[in-house]
Amino acid sequence: MAIPNVKRFRISSPEGDVATLMAVVPKGTDLDKYLIDASKRYDWKVWREQQANMFKVRVGQQKQQKKK
Repeated sequence: MAIPNVKRFRISSPEGDVATLMAVVPKGTDLDKYLIDASKRYDWKVWREQQANMFKVRVGQQKQQKKK
């Protein structure tokens, strides 16, 4: 079930990494200031670790290809 009024924003780290931030932002909020503050407070170290773990392929878990 989706959450209504959720917006997706792209934030970038000082090293150039890009992440997607999903948030419900109240009316009248300055989006530029909000995104700058969010990118400063974002835990980029954990994000990099999660990205590294996501793309690891365990030995023996590869999908077998059908040979014709």
